[in-house]
Amino acid sequence: MPHPRISDEEFIETWRACGGNSDKMATNLQMDLRSLMRRRRRIELKYKVELAVKSDQYKHLQTAHHHKSRHHAGIENGTVLVFSDAHFWPGIRSTAFKGLLWAIKELQPKAVINNGDAFDGASISRFPRIGWDSKPSIIQELKACEACLGEIEEAAKAARHNCQLIWPLGNHDARFENRLAQNAPEFEGVGGFHLKDHFPSWVACWSTWLTDGVVVKHRYKGGIHATHNNTVSGGKTIVTGHLHSLKVTPYSDYSRPPCGGVD
Repeated sequence: MPHPRISDEEFIETWRACGGNSDKMATNLQMDLRSLMRRRRRIELKYKVELAVKSDQYKHLQTAHHHKSRHHAGIENGTVLVFSDAHFWPGIRSTAFKGLLWAIKELQPKAVINNGDAFDGASISRFPRIGWDSKPSIIQELKACEACLGEIEEAAKAARHNCQLIWPLGNHDARFENRLAQNAPEFEGVGGFHLKDHFPSWVACWSTWLTDGVVVKHRYKGGIHATHNNTVSGGKTIVTGHLHSLKVTPYSDYSRPPCGGVD
């Protein structure tokens, strides 16, 4: 059997020889599936190739193909507002949300980026219920998102007529399509079965590239040192969410200009 420490070229060749079957690939390389899929993704990004997944166990990951992997915003100068992890629920209007509307009006940004997890998907979480807590239904959450994002849309249009509205999807956002893909695959392509179908004013993607050196996406690396690890691993200035925290980590070395990570 091939050793897991094979070259990227051998990995690509073996993947294609296995017909994209991740289970067979993991067996051949003696790797666990999670590590295998992480390396697959790194190679796809590094060489700009697509290593399609055929395994039924990972079929739901193909929902990513319904969205643009990267959205190039083309903003070299100007103001961009990024908010993240809103988790909009019915009847909740936070101070942070009010502050965002104020900032849009005052700063007149070229783009407003909803950096993932505007939709929570509490009722379709893989985690068990906590005690007797109540959760809103999917339709209630969708209406809450529509209402709040609608206010943002109106504020953005009033501030700047050509303001871009961009939504790099987060892990909670993905719950919507993953649940449907896993349990009702026969409805693939039907209108409304993708989260983006309900929010046509927003560009759905997995990452937004403001320039070649500035990336906005929901998450990259995890943990308390995510901002540092994002920058070291990505070699870019990276703005992420996911951690529900606020921090900035500046970073520079001899191989590239100073950059940083923001959460």
